Formats: sequence, structure tokens, C-alpha cells
Amino acid sequence: MKRQLILEDGTFFIGEAFGSTEKMVGEVVFNTGMTGYQEILSDPSYCGQIVTMTYPLIGNYGINRDDFESIEPYIHGLIVKEVCKIPSNWRNEMTLDEYLKTKNIPGLAGIDTRKLTKIIRQHGTLKGAICDLDVSIHEVVESLRSTNLLNDQVKRVSTKRAYPSPGRGHRVVLIDFGMKHGILRELNKRNCDVMVLPYNATAEEVLRLKPDGIMLSNGPGDPKDVPEAVEMIRGVLGKVPLFGICLGHQLFALACGADTEKMKFGHRGSNHPVKHLTTGKVAITSQNHGYTVNEQSLKRTRLQVTHVALNDGTVEGLRHLDYPAFTVQYHPEASPGPEDANHLFDEFIGMIEQFKKEGEMVYA
Repeated sequence: MKRQLILEDGTFFIGEAFGSTEKMVGEVVFNTGMTGYQEILSDPSYCGQIVTMTYPLIGNYGINRDDFESIEPYIHGLIVKEVCKIPSNWRNEMTLDEYLKTKNIPGLAGIDTRKLTKIIRQHGTLKGAICDLDVSIHEVVESLRSTNLLNDQVKRVSTKRAYPSPGRGHRVVLIDFGMKHGILRELNKRNCDVMVLPYNATAEEVLRLKPDGIMLSNGPGDPKDVPEAVEMIRGVLGKVPLFGICLGHQLFALACGADTEKMKFGHRGSNHPVKHLTTGKVAITSQNHGYTVNEQSLKRTRLQVTHVALNDGTVEGLRHLDYPAFTVQYHPEASPGPEDANHLFDEFIGMIEQFKKEGEMVYA
């Protein structure tokens, strides 16, 4: 069955449909990872987006029970060059096509993904629609141009109520802005007693749990659409050690007086080199974000840049000069991607232990 992707600039691509036949609109982005499509599909940070995979063959190891990063996917569509219909892997339980059908997510294969990626790189991310061939391209383009993209993604993907993931180690409050399960797994590996809270938890609600540390998770969209989180971070900063990832990194920067801005086409993939400015070491990292911290705005804050992206020089890590708090723009839990930065979770635990040792825990 033939279907098409129509972009807001009037460009359209006709390909073979797989997955759901639902019409879906979203922000069209690209991911440069060779593998990890199951984690990408289930990463809440892709809420409202149609993802183009630049690697030409997707689906060759199928879908398994272990590699999901959330229970339900929030992606609006998947674009590939070639979709594998007969996957081969000992963990395989269903094909990519079967999974997308069960989750009502449309896919499109057989189009020139190199051309599509070049368009996004040249013009920036674009709104697009996956739809049937019998629609008017002109009408779809006009509709796309007048359609506002989602601005409540965090509310859509965050947990609606608090819940525990028990352990016998340090108590960590994990704020769920669209948390990948990989973050929770890394804390569980370190025997943390984790309390997962919704995105709109207040500073009072967080501190009432008497945490040893606070983790700010990844999540979708514009950090400026989550003012509740900025206020919460201001209320806990300096009272408890804090570690932020991706959207959590951006929200931390806003809370400290810096600014954020939308990138032309963002960073999405599992092969992004990041340099640690103190050690000079380079890590290959997993990333998924369309916004970045404005480096010039950091001059009016007490934040120091710790990491930069080698591809474009954007800010990839921050630490507070006065309080025990640090953040990174990339994903140290990977899932998918290399585990070069996994040690940051150990550094977070070490910061908690040092803070306890100094007896400076303040909850009021």
C-alpha cells in the first residue's frame, strides 16, 4: 500500500506503508543511530515527532520484551529507507510492522531518507503529515502551516502520580519529565531507594520526602513550557545534591538564570562526540534534544560549562559553582548507545555521600 509524507514546505515523498494507516501530523526530525530503533520508538522525548532513521535498514532484529524505554510509545511516525520484514535475532518476538500496528503508529518505507535528511539539515525541522495518496497536497500543506505543534508534551508523558522503586541505599527523588526507564535502571543498579514524582511536583513535595539526592529526567519539547519545574528547582537548589539529564539540564539552566533556544535540527543519535573541558577526554554519547542552553546567557549565572559538543560547540554539561549540582545534555544511561558516560551516575552517588559526610543536608 502506497502512502506519502507531506512537509509544510510542499515537498512530498511517496513510499510503502507499514504499521498503522492512521493519518498523523508531527515535527519531522532525523536520528543518526545505526541501531536502537526500539528504544527510540519508546523514548518519551520523541512525543509528537515523526522520526526519520538515517541508517538504511531498520527492523532487522525485530522487537523484544527487554528494550523498551517506556510502557507506551508517544512517537507520531517512523520513516525508513527499508523496513525488514523477516527479522533475525534470538530475542525477537514480533516484527517492527506488527509492533507499530498494535500501537497505532504509522510507518513509511522506500523513500529517499538521505534527501529528506538534507532538507531538514538545510531548512531545520519541519512539520509533516503521513497520509494517504488521495488527499490534496495543497490542502495538507496549508493545514500544516496553520497547525501549532504540541506544547504540553511533558504533561502528556509524565507519570500522573508518585510511585516508589524501592531500594536500601540513598533515597533519590526522580522527577519524571518523560523519563527513560534506563535512568531508573541505573539508579536501581546502585541500590537507590527511588521515589518517582510527576513533572509538576513542588519543592515542598520533593523535600518532604527527605531525599539524599534529586534526579531531573529527560523529556520532550521546549523547557520554557514547563515553568512549574523551574520554580521547583529553584526551591531545592543547594539543599540537596542534584543531577539533571537532557531536559533536566535545560530546566536547571533556566532555574539558575540562563536561557535556552531552539536548535536548527537538534541532536538525535547514538554517535555524538562530547568533550570534557577539564580532562580533555572525549565520550561518544547518545543524544535526543531540539533545544540547547545559550552559552552567552551563562555569563550572568553561577554556572560553569563542563562539556561541549565537538560537532557544533554547543553546551553539553554544567555545574553550579556554589551548590552540589551538575547536569548534562546527553544521555549517560544510553539505551540505546555507548556507555562512555555511565560513570556520571557514580559521580552523583559520590556527591550525595560527600554532602552527607559534610552534614549539610537542609530540607527546610
